[in-house]
Amino acid sequence: MTGKCPLKTFEVEDFAKFVMVAEPRVSPDSSRVAFVTVKPDLESDSYRTGIWITDLDGKVLAVTQGLGDSSPRWSPDGEWVAFTSRRTLKEGGEGAEIWVMKPAAGEPRLVYRAKLGLASLTWSDSRHLLFTSPRQLDDEDEDYRVIRKVPVWFNGRGFVYNRRSFLHILDVQTGNVEVLEEWDMEVLYVAASHKGNRLAVVAYTDELNPRIRDIYVYDIASGELKKITESSMFIGSLTWSPDDEFIAFIGHDLRRGFSTHENVWVIDARGGEAVNVTGSMDRNNTNRLYCDLRGPYRAEQYPVWDGDYVYFHVSDAGNLKVYRALRGEWSVEPVVNGNCAVENFDVKQGVLVYVRMTSSEPPELWVNCGGEERKLTSFNEWLSAYTVVKPCKFSFKASDGVTVDGWIMKPPHLKEGERRPAILFIHGGPKAAYGEGFMFEYQLFAAKGYVVMYTNPRGSDGYSEEFADIRGAYGERDYSDLVEAIDFILENFDFIDDGLGVTGISYGGFMTNWIVTHTDRFKAAVTQNGICSWDAEYGTTDIGFYFVEDQLGGTPWKNWEKLRKQSPLNYVEEVKTPLMILHSMEDYRCWIDQALLMYTALKALKKEVELVLFNTGEHGFSRTAKPSIRAKRYRLMLNWFDRYLKENDNVVQR
Repeated sequence: MTGKCPLKTFEVEDFAKFVMVAEPRVSPDSSRVAFVTVKPDLESDSYRTGIWITDLDGKVLAVTQGLGDSSPRWSPDGEWVAFTSRRTLKEGGEGAEIWVMKPAAGEPRLVYRAKLGLASLTWSDSRHLLFTSPRQLDDEDEDYRVIRKVPVWFNGRGFVYNRRSFLHILDVQTGNVEVLEEWDMEVLYVAASHKGNRLAVVAYTDELNPRIRDIYVYDIASGELKKITESSMFIGSLTWSPDDEFIAFIGHDLRRGFSTHENVWVIDARGGEAVNVTGSMDRNNTNRLYCDLRGPYRAEQYPVWDGDYVYFHVSDAGNLKVYRALRGEWSVEPVVNGNCAVENFDVKQGVLVYVRMTSSEPPELWVNCGGEERKLTSFNEWLSAYTVVKPCKFSFKASDGVTVDGWIMKPPHLKEGERRPAILFIHGGPKAAYGEGFMFEYQLFAAKGYVVMYTNPRGSDGYSEEFADIRGAYGERDYSDLVEAIDFILENFDFIDDGLGVTGISYGGFMTNWIVTHTDRFKAAVTQNGICSWDAEYGTTDIGFYFVEDQLGGTPWKNWEKLRKQSPLNYVEEVKTPLMILHSMEDYRCWIDQALLMYTALKALKKEVELVLFNTGEHGFSRTAKPSIRAKRYRLMLNWFDRYLKENDNVVQR
């Protein structure tokens, strides 16, 4: 007698089985692709990274396996691949290295070590590499700090008040480095013209308003540096047109502050008025989609200019698509469409290589040649032995008539008539989004018997700017959308019992705090790296001094009552829900004072509360922390919800 083995359900440690695929880079002749893989390793409590080089049929040509290997970059002649690494650096310390290799021809060679790290690695020609890297400005006493700049620290980087990021030009043959220290600006991005004679850099000069950035064009031969924008925009990554006449960049004009969509703009490399290529779509052109199969390495997606087309992301109702715009008339059309999320992509000579996933399929590498799509990798085939829950998407009309999207996941093997407790997960941002990003955490909670619910309330990405703009009204329409989503779910899905939980990270932590101070319908809550006091957030964090004024509508000295009105701490006496406060000690985006304020207030009021502090970990530590820390976080959350939502079960400490 034969039969198939029953499918497994997820356990906590299963997150370490996933291979995360990221940042494909197509060779100049479009015949090969380099990309990054990351895999958690529970035994060493680290991440195994590698750079793979394959042909377009998926045949492996080379693989690196050094500590922290990432950011592959083809030289213009296709002879070399440069990449960043931490092969010879101390674990946990600062710094990064640049290595170069000839694909399928020998071992990589170390060419530069950056003491304080590096970013924006790219070639200018086949001999020189460009990158940005911070340098310490003044000598310091080891016993105290004299601080005259803001921000004092930055999430994921630590103290930054005495540092500035400069453009570096590295000769990979000699190892000589030219540092352009005379520029009185913080350099963020760099892109070289195809001729290699000019560099375009994005930088800001006002430390109090780092949102205002400019593009500068640097002529290598003459040393001339020319500003070609008008100090009126937020500007991100950029790229040159093939003929070096234009520059395409991601940015926005701040008309709705941080709620403004980042679009694709094009500007003459000599200067002039920038043209918004994608503004009429009323969608964001950056990746704000939730997925927990990224960490700790996540590559920012640049616009790609190939031939007559500029390729870019479009965030649309939980999907992350690839579109392109035709030069000149700037008409746009989809290239990768449908219900999926494209994490990263690259294009050369019309060959599009991209990392694709769905909410039930982890990221893998795909190629599109002449309109034909093919899957290149199958790192996560082991998943076929597991029950993967496909989230069910639903939409409802909010009380003001606006459509709101949500998703619900049933526990696997749920029988007809059975009911289970449900947990509402809330994303950060607030301008982030749920959708076709794969979430192992939600698969795990479903496997442990929970109905998983999540939505894109007002403030989320993937919809219109008006939908995203909740400035000065945190806890109002966004809160109503979440409450009404719960009402809709309970009315339309009959497999939920009366045990409701809620959790969220960052803005989701703020909203969890807001929910438990405004309703008692949830039996348990976990607030993670969240906010309870906006005046504290203003003065203690890396972006608070401009984010709070932009999003909450004031400063602590001018608008204290307004900030207080939007702070959960103001309503802490109303809390009836048992609350776990989970925070990481190295979070400089939402500092630890937020957790301590909420915890101390609840203890003073004799409320049911528990504080969990992780000794290490930045703001996004749920995805970037060591594997052991990630596993402990899962167990802590599951145990807390089990205690209060599974009162009739035999609860086992996980």
